[in-house]
Amino acid sequence: MQQAEVTLAERKRQMEQRIADACERAGRERDEVCMIAVTKYSSLQATIDIFELGVGDLGESRWQEAKVKWESLGQRPRWHFIGHLQTNKVKDVIGKFDLIHSLDRLSLADELQRKAEQLDLFVDCLVQVNISGEESKYGLDPQEIVDFFETLSTYSRINVRGLMTMAPYEAPEAEVRRIFRELRRLRDALNVNRAPDKRLYELSMGMSDDFEIAIEEGATMVRLGSALMAD
Repeated sequence: MQQAEVTLAERKRQMEQRIADACERAGRERDEVCMIAVTKYSSLQATIDIFELGVGDLGESRWQEAKVKWESLGQRPRWHFIGHLQTNKVKDVIGKFDLIHSLDRLSLADELQRKAEQLDLFVDCLVQVNISGEESKYGLDPQEIVDFFETLSTYSRINVRGLMTMAPYEAPEAEVRRIFRELRRLRDALNVNRAPDKRLYELSMGMSDDFEIAIEEGATMVRLGSALMAD
């Protein structure tokens, strides 16, 4: 057990250093980037361990797998729902996760709004954009974003904090950079006419294989699974 804890601590130290180095290359401050530990494939004990090592943001993609961890740690971590969210699972997720990264259709917004009204709460979300155009990925086409946001403005219980995307696995670096740069451009374009209190800030992009590129291109959140939590 001790060896596993030391190994996890060392991986955390390495990831922190790589994030700091990427921030320095980009001329950014380290505190501009949130490191999310993706614990969806991790045991309860490993999840507790990474939280106790000081990683306060944890990412899960299915309530069935997150339930035992959430019940153990409660609201002490900041919980991120990073997977595709089915409308019939909103009832399990809402009120438990601090940020939903995968708002990608109006039917989901409808259900989030309905449940939020019932529970008298507000839901913080990121809008997922499929910049790469891969059929295997969820998310809105970039051409749909403006109309989607105009409609979302009528949903009083949904607070949109920014955008999320994923780059293709093992794509050339130039393509990965293009995708991340395009998400940042979309966010900035959406902010042009937004009220100051409604401006989008978050860019959730970058995972274990490409998070340094994402940081260099403006990511505010990186989602680290295998690079941080691997055995």
